[in-house]
Amino acid sequence: MRNIKFAKDNFYHLYNRGVEKRNIFLDDNDRWRFLQGLFLFNDIKSSTNILWQVERLFGRATFKTIKTFLKKQKREPLVRLMADCLMPNHYHLLVEEINDGGISRFMHKLGTGYTMYFNKKHRRVGSLFQGPYKAVAVADLGQLERLLAYINVINPGQLVEPRLKEKGIKSPKKIMSFAKDYLWGTHQEYSGKRESIIIDKGILGDVFSDPNDYRKFIATTLEEKKFEDIDDIILE
Repeated sequence: MRNIKFAKDNFYHLYNRGVEKRNIFLDDNDRWRFLQGLFLFNDIKSSTNILWQVERLFGRATFKTIKTFLKKQKREPLVRLMADCLMPNHYHLLVEEINDGGISRFMHKLGTGYTMYFNKKHRRVGSLFQGPYKAVAVADLGQLERLLAYINVINPGQLVEPRLKEKGIKSPKKIMSFAKDYLWGTHQEYSGKRESIIIDKGILGDVFSDPNDYRKFIATTLEEKKFEDIDDIILE
């Protein structure tokens, strides 16, 4: 059971991994489908059959065709999705509750929808995720900023330095270089390289309105190991 009560206008780190630590993304199509779910399921209205309707009209569901399809429809997000990162066997989300019960509704739709897609595509049955998603509240702005650095840069950095959490970061420049080109997180959004219809930076957009300030913050966080004091909200 998840021992946390979500509250409107509060920030949370959400995380889940594959059952038995198995991969939940087997190819880029899986990753794109999960990202589409992050967008489509973040709506008070039901998202049932939207992808089918888009594919029927346009032949293919991409963020461009989805955006065109939804252009005249009013959307009301359940949560503010501020950052995300997809890893081979798990994902991280940084969200703000903006509607009462929004996180619970959003995560239920996301987990159910992606599991149904994955099981059908890969011809499997049963649970995909290792139990209910984990969640922890973020205490203050400083913690929120350091968690952003972890999700966007340090977490994907484990793909090039697998033991960085145990041994420390050997090469901050190598980690930052890898994050710069990593497609499956939101470092590119904050560094000014890419825009996304999924992400709403909220207060972090005010703090890091200048991408240069964000990049300097990341460099300082890595060099001075300022992320080490958020172990209790990293969840892994």
